Amino acid sequence: MGIRDIIEGKREWRAHMARVKALPSDYQIAYKEIQKYFFKVGPVDLVEGGLLSGILDFFEEGIAADKGVLELVGNDVAAFCDDLIKDQRTYADIYQEAVSKEIGKDQ
Repeated sequence: MGIRDIIEGKREWRAHMARVKALPSDYQIAYKEIQKYFFKVGPVDLVEGGLLSGILDFFEEGIAADKGVLELVGNDVAAFCDDLIKDQRTYADIYQEAVSKEIGKDQ
């Protein structure tokens, strides 16, 4: 990864966050909770896969349709997130596999 890639990545992230800041406050809160959850759970393709951008598009469509954020995500944000990444590999999965291999070596 070169310096140009880093600069372009920062530029894209700033533009993304500007879109987040343009959301109504209840949508911003939900988005930040989703973002925090994904950063903890760690879907492998989070950065490159466009998952967060897709959620932002989904929210913008919900706003255009005059829907509240809870109509889109429901009352359980974690369940919403888990459903989005249910078929994706996470860093938690990779860590669990590594631990299982280590335990298998010790026996």
